Amino acid sequence: MDQQPETTGVESVDQVLADVAAIADAPVSEHVAVFERAHDRLRRALDAQPEPSTDGQPDA
Repeated sequence: MDQQPETTGVESVDQVLADVAAIADAPVSEHVAVFERAHDRLRRALDAQPEPSTDGQPDA
């Protein structure tokens, strides 16, 4: 698979998306582990406190 996933601007999320996009190169026996890691990492990203805004605007 040569298609690059769209970026979100959030480095940790973009890395997860890249890992999932590369799943086609992994043996099927490894797919569950890839998805479980992706789920855990995305959950941590969602649970993390957002960085304070540096542009003076309140976060949406």
